[in-house]
Amino acid sequence: MKEKVESSENINKKIIFFDEGRFGTMTTIKRKWSLKGSKCEIKVKQGYSNFYSFSGVCPSTGEMFSLLLPKVNTEMMNLYLEKLSSKFKGEKIVLIMDNAGWHKSKRLKVPKNIEIEYLPPYSPELNPVERLWKWLKENTIHNRIFLNIEELYEAVCMELKKLTCIKIMELCRCNYL
Repeated sequence: MKEKVESSENINKKIIFFDEGRFGTMTTIKRKWSLKGSKCEIKVKQGYSNFYSFSGVCPSTGEMFSLLLPKVNTEMMNLYLEKLSSKFKGEKIVLIMDNAGWHKSKRLKVPKNIEIEYLPPYSPELNPVERLWKWLKENTIHNRIFLNIEELYEAVCMELKKLTCIKIMELCRCNYL
């Protein structure tokens, strides 16, 4: 009987998968189509500036909440949790994420409407947000040179803003959910 009560409580909770993605100014190279016999050249740039997209997605509804932040640590994670809680004020959230150190810090401030669950260690393939990163990088940064971090930031922001709930569901839905 207790199992039924627990499962009915979970019906009213929004399940959100979370991860951070790093975006930097160093050129990433991917395969590219070219005419047979012609030389394919891709310019590259060494760069060491980067930022992180803290993103949570609900694969069943296509809802997404992202913040672009300068680094990954407990302070940035607390900021994300605070803003996520405000965005979904009045809703209960189960936030599923990996076991990064700042996700389990003693200084982590988890708002009352958020419950955290952890994926098994070393299992990024179970996190649907990884699919978002792959798509975002393929469509934004691979085989491109960004002159500075601001230009890259704008490109990532524009792609994130263009994503619709339907596209997020296409990218992040998994048959195991």
